[in-house]
Amino acid sequence: MKEKWYGIKQVSKCTGLTASALRYYDKLGLMPQLNRDKAGRRCFTQQDICWIQLICCLKNSKMPLQEIREFMQLCMKEDACEERKKILEKHKNFILKQIEQLQCSLCTIDYKLAHYKEVGVFYKQ
Repeated sequence: MKEKWYGIKQVSKCTGLTASALRYYDKLGLMPQLNRDKAGRRCFTQQDICWIQLICCLKNSKMPLQEIREFMQLCMKEDACEERKKILEKHKNFILKQIEQLQCSLCTIDYKLAHYKEVGVFYKQ
């Protein structure tokens, strides 16, 4: 069975990324296995789309593009499992710290809202 190929417009629609963002990520080397057709157009597979979803996950959780590129390049090496693991563990700890900071901010905002409700600033009846 032949593998299905997707064009950049289809992948853009599927991932929510613009075509220019996909081209930029390719140019940065974030998708090292991406193929092109005879006309030089990018041809995406389902596996490429999974990679893009991973890139989006890492980027949305504030991993710098340079680190994402390093991680993606390590994914191409079979003997780099430990290095990949270290990068992901470091990023996980970063995310957990972000969650903790956001939880603190949320508590402060909840406190202020309760206070404003108590003094009647926002909740006039």
